[in-house]
This record gives sequence, C-alpha cells and structure tokens, in this order.
Amino acid sequence: MVIKADAIRKSEGETMMRPQPSGAKQISVSEKRQITIPKRFYEKLGMTESLICELRGDEIVLRPAPTDADFSQEILKDLIQEGYEGEQLLKCFQKRKAQIRPAVESLITEADEVAQQFTGTGDEETESLFGDVRE
Repeated sequence: MVIKADAIRKSEGETMMRPQPSGAKQISVSEKRQITIPKRFYEKLGMTESLICELRGDEIVLRPAPTDADFSQEILKDLIQEGYEGEQLLKCFQKRKAQIRPAVESLITEADEVAQQFTGTGDEETESLFGDVRE
C-alpha cells in the first residue's frame, strides 16, 4: 500500500488536492497521527497486525512485516548430523536459533543499501545480462 502526498501548491498558503484515482479512498489522520486502513484494502492485501512503514520520496509505503520463519527442524537436523546430542545439542540449538534473526536483518539491511544505490533504469544491465531474450 502506498500513501502519497497529494497536496498541490496552488498559490502562497493555498493548496488543492489532486483528484483521487478510482478505487482510492480518502482517510483522515487523527491528532495522534493515526490512520485507519479501510477494511477492503486490509483484507485484499492480506495485511497483518504488524506493518513495515517506509518513506520513498513523497510516498509512504506500508507492507506486512515478515513473519519469523521457524527453522527449528532444519537446525536440529544439521546438529544431529554433526553429531551433537543431549545437553550439547540443546545448547548448540539455542545458539544457532538465536543467530537467525540477526542474520536475516543483516541481509535485509544489505539489500536495502544496494537498492538505494541503484539509480539507473536497469536497461543497460538487463541488456548485458539477457541480450536477445528481451526481444
């Protein structure tokens, strides 16, 4: 979901609003800067109780926050294959499980930094990678 700053400066101190696209709905912002997302938008986008709020130029982008994936089975399989058992298995499991979230957050941060540095249209890169596939 994207919330865009739609006020257009008409003259000093006077603004007019851009016409809303079809399917759009005007919403109010409370004194506490709170908004209510219309139910049909919320349901259609499969939103959750937790959202990521991101500023992109003059737009606010809301998207569902990723749910924590549980890699417990995969971690346990790896540890068992590595020969851990008993108390040692439990300690290593807890340690590795605690490392997942920071690792994922680091990947997300790194991807965001790379995306922010990209300023091209991608045409040159796409052409060099795919060439005749684009025809």
